[in-house]
Amino acid sequence: MGLWRYSVLWYLGGMAYTGMELLWRGWSHSSMFAAGGTCFLLIGHLGELEMPLAWRSLAGAGIVTTVELAAGLLVNRNYQVWNYSAMPGNFLGQICLPFTLLWVPVSLGATWAYDFLRRRLFGLPRQSYRWLSWR
Repeated sequence: MGLWRYSVLWYLGGMAYTGMELLWRGWSHSSMFAAGGTCFLLIGHLGELEMPLAWRSLAGAGIVTTVELAAGLLVNRNYQVWNYSAMPGNFLGQICLPFTLLWVPVSLGATWAYDFLRRRLFGLPRQSYRWLSWR
């Protein structure tokens, strides 16, 4: 896919992530738009590896958690955007286990949304889906 297509998908992923935050807590931050778009592209690329959906969802949760940590260390140093320090299993107040677990089903939805959008917008072929098996 070309730069234009990636840009469109990045933008739509950023909008979706920001929209989820607005629904969840009533506000968002511009850095979350960039993080959401980046996560959407990375999760979408897992489809090129033909991983089973269960593994893709787990890997997607790892991607979101990693991007969230990076964004947190860059722009959330004073905990003005979010603060997970009171959550169980947190790391530096930037990421936590409960939200990592929440990213599993969100990643599954992102996987399907990415495939749907690339097919509808750009006429690309459907990705293959398997729940557990590699073949």
